[in-house]
Amino acid sequence: MVELLAPAGTSEALKAAVNNGCDAIYLGMNRFGARAYATNFDYNTLKEALDYAHLHNVKIYVTMNTIVFESELEDAYKQIDELYKLGVDALIIQDIALINYVKNHCPDMEAHASTQMGIDDSYAAVFVNKLGAQRVVLGRECSVEQIKKVKNETNIPVEVFVHGALCVSYSGNCLMSGLIGYRSGNRGRCVGSCRKPYELIDVTNNKNLGSSYILSMKDLKTIENIHELDFVDSLKIEGRMKEPTYVANVVSAYRKALDNKTIDSKTVEDLNKTFQRTYTKGYIFNEEKKNITNVDKPNHFGYYIGKITNVNKGLYEISLVKPLNQNDIIRIDSKEEINYPVVKMYDKNRNLINKADTKAYIYMKEKANINDNVYITKDTKFLDDVAANMFKLQRRVNLDLYVDATVGNLLTITAVCGEHTSSITSDFLLEESKGKTLTKDDLFKQLDRLKDTPYQINHFEANLDNVFIPMSKLNELRRTLIEDLNESRLQINRVATNINDVVELNVEPSHRHLSAFCTTEEQYLACVEAGIETIYYNNYIRRNEAKYKEPTNLTLVGGYNGIEYYYNKDTYLVSDFSLNVVNAKSVYLLHKNNVKRVTISHEITKKDITDLINTYHNDYNSACNLEMIVYGRAHLLNTKYCPLKVNNLCGKCKTNRYAIKDNVTSFPIISHDDCTTTIVNGKILNLLDELNNIPSDINVFRLQFTIESKDEVKQIIELATKKLNGDPTVCFNKETDTRGHFNKEIL
Repeated sequence: MVELLAPAGTSEALKAAVNNGCDAIYLGMNRFGARAYATNFDYNTLKEALDYAHLHNVKIYVTMNTIVFESELEDAYKQIDELYKLGVDALIIQDIALINYVKNHCPDMEAHASTQMGIDDSYAAVFVNKLGAQRVVLGRECSVEQIKKVKNETNIPVEVFVHGALCVSYSGNCLMSGLIGYRSGNRGRCVGSCRKPYELIDVTNNKNLGSSYILSMKDLKTIENIHELDFVDSLKIEGRMKEPTYVANVVSAYRKALDNKTIDSKTVEDLNKTFQRTYTKGYIFNEEKKNITNVDKPNHFGYYIGKITNVNKGLYEISLVKPLNQNDIIRIDSKEEINYPVVKMYDKNRNLINKADTKAYIYMKEKANINDNVYITKDTKFLDDVAANMFKLQRRVNLDLYVDATVGNLLTITAVCGEHTSSITSDFLLEESKGKTLTKDDLFKQLDRLKDTPYQINHFEANLDNVFIPMSKLNELRRTLIEDLNESRLQINRVATNINDVVELNVEPSHRHLSAFCTTEEQYLACVEAGIETIYYNNYIRRNEAKYKEPTNLTLVGGYNGIEYYYNKDTYLVSDFSLNVVNAKSVYLLHKNNVKRVTISHEITKKDITDLINTYHNDYNSACNLEMIVYGRAHLLNTKYCPLKVNNLCGKCKTNRYAIKDNVTSFPIISHDDCTTTIVNGKILNLLDELNNIPSDINVFRLQFTIESKDEVKQIIELATKKLNGDPTVCFNKETDTRGHFNKEIL
């Protein structure tokens, strides 16, 4: 059966998810989860959550899907140990150091490779599976055809998102929040930079093309197509920051869709009544790229109920196509958006009413216009109904009961639930009844009083004489039996292991030199002319949407896919910054898998680098081989979406240059031949003055060229060469440059 996987940011949301039909729940702890601003769980509340979920045959997966710095790794390991002892079913992980730890120490708990890892093909899936991941959460950019291909070629269990918020960037490959606001999405503290308004600038003509929410994605909804995903192992609903009513509504809808061949229209419509940014069928069902964003509004859109059709001295007439209730909140799509709580509403005779079906009249100080569209953003009655019913148990666990009640013997009741059996025996002998005969139906009704338990009787057998059983004693035995069964079902018998899979590696450190990444051919030619010996251009394999090439003597890989593809091929393999490497164990695992040199993350400080290198020396008794980007506009986000196409500028990238601009700076847009897009930082990372302060084991210093001209490339190379040779001239310009996270810790 396909698993329905629900989010829970709170205990209430968890119970709502269980009671509305999920098969598993994912949640986060106070550390190492990618939703740091959710309420999240501590060990005490997690234990309660585990007991509640497991008694209802629902699994619990804990997110530990952030990058983990060297100074945090021991704490992360300790957390994994505690989660293992508590009985967590799986961890969802981004950092390969943690996947390796679960594999070696927690044989009865699964590691699932997070969507943050950017897995979108069979090579990446196989690689993380070899590291220890028993399930892969595929990237949200994967089409149903790609998902099927991964499943068929690998037979590795796959999980995909089917509903909720979408990131505009390939997950785990967005540095926008971290480099602008020092709050990293890879650390669970994304500030939602993509939900801000930006101006689109034609840089070629210095023309402002208007402001919009150009990066704000619609929410994913696949309920109408859900049975096309019957081959998938787990269908995931996004929403750990959402209210319990949202969780209840969405889980209930998808449960109905999965359990039935068709889904009624009301259930689908009701999805509009909790938070949604308007819907898209997503890349998974090949949505048109221009239709995947809502450039007009980045937050809750509401659902359409009618129009303003008349106005008279502040009294507005709304002609309705759907009912409006008192205390609903409406949104009027006027020149200036109006959000209005309907505390009072009138009929055409100016009588106060609490519901309107065709016409409603409201007084407002705000200025709206005739023909303005009206939406409900809070449907009070609907949400009240959801809240009133979301904890009522809809799915119960089947229980088989066997009763032996014969004269002269003790009363015995046995309960069987799956692999668990519990029995209870009375402390009194049964006597023949001298009054009304106790029937099998009477006995069943008394034992079926399980409303406050997770159970329902599936099968009932009774070896029953004409006996007298005090009802108070029978009730007491029933309660004790259920308590014993619960205790048996929640028993945890896990044994940790301590596998040491460290082998000695012969890592050959690179000699000290400059490398260069080129986006254009003229940049590449400039690097060749300048004598740069390590150049990444046609030998670069992207992290997502990878196009594999014949190996040359040097290959830069942006993701785990490339590591697997080129593992046994004759090439010098370098991993890129997009693998988000920030600890020694991850470096070791990459070296162990034939990566000759590892480019460290943009989100690492000088202190973190020193800690990483020292730990590597101590733990593996050797040096590591690292590369670091020291100059260039950082890739803030890479996206399958094209912000030009949504503005009807498709193809203009061939002739013009574009950027998006906030109230501080502009961010250049780089359009690729396959219509994917990279948005780079407005400020230039410049660590050239720090070259002689960068810790040892980093001997390759990369210049990352994005929008520079050929002449600019030559000038930068000349400057960097001088700095590498000890030139003391300061070249950092505080107006145009940034040191990134080198001296400033990221949150």
